[in-house]
Amino acid sequence: MAAFELSGAYTALVTPFTPDASAIDWQAFERLVESQLDAGISGLVPCGTTGETPTLSESEQRELIAHTAKLVRGRVPVMAGTGSNSTHKTIDASRAALEAGADAIMVVMPYYNKPSQEGMRRHVEAVAKAVSAPIVLYNIPGRTGVELSVDTLIAILDACPNVVGVKDATGNVLRCQELISRVGARCTVMSGDDGLTVPMMSVGAKGVVSVTSNLYPREVRECAAAALAGHWDTARELHLRLLPVHAAMFIEPNPQPVKAALAARGRMSASVRLPLLEASEGAREKIAAVTRRFEAP
Repeated sequence: MAAFELSGAYTALVTPFTPDASAIDWQAFERLVESQLDAGISGLVPCGTTGETPTLSESEQRELIAHTAKLVRGRVPVMAGTGSNSTHKTIDASRAALEAGADAIMVVMPYYNKPSQEGMRRHVEAVAKAVSAPIVLYNIPGRTGVELSVDTLIAILDACPNVVGVKDATGNVLRCQELISRVGARCTVMSGDDGLTVPMMSVGAKGVVSVTSNLYPREVRECAAAALAGHWDTARELHLRLLPVHAAMFIEPNPQPVKAALAARGRMSASVRLPLLEASEGAREKIAAVTRRFEAP
């Protein structure tokens, strides 16, 4: 396993499917992972939201994680998404991911059943006690309906030394800077929103878990690396150049747009699993226009 360092640009990997979405396209997945490694990406996240995990079977999830670890061969950390709205299932999925070769796990706050702050705390503590690997929490209230508070996170850090980071997809830089000011080096913060990478890194985040890097891994990595190095003029220039691409990746539900962009380049099918739909014609046209401008010399 790779030494787990949470910084730079991690890619939240899409899961390529066959055209009818009935099975995983393993050849396309292998090409995707190798392209990420060739671009110098900092880490890989299979089975996150971008990987359409809610539509994957348990065996597909285990196989995706194992295949990622096999392809990576310790060159970069593999952080597997294992969270759900069931504590028992999250523990089982976390153990399975680590057995499959993941270096760390990412646990989303429980969705749909809307637990209290105390419920979220107990959920995370139960998972943290069940596994010894590094855990990164995923705070995305727009999808889950609940937001992990800074106070609750601090309580979790006090009780769980293997909770080492947070993917902050609250879309709120004010919250990010409060979090960093209060927890300091106890917990690494990663931006969960491509469009907020440099703003969040300017107040202390250490990088991004990116959707756009499925398409442009080198460019996203270079932007995060410039910010980490304190080269803020360069980071800002790269970030602003990427900003229209980031916006285009979310004009329809993720990962419809990024899969459409990858499909337009012949890298995989644009297929997604219901209830998602392939990107609409209008979305594809907008994505093509944005990426043409980005790639123009």
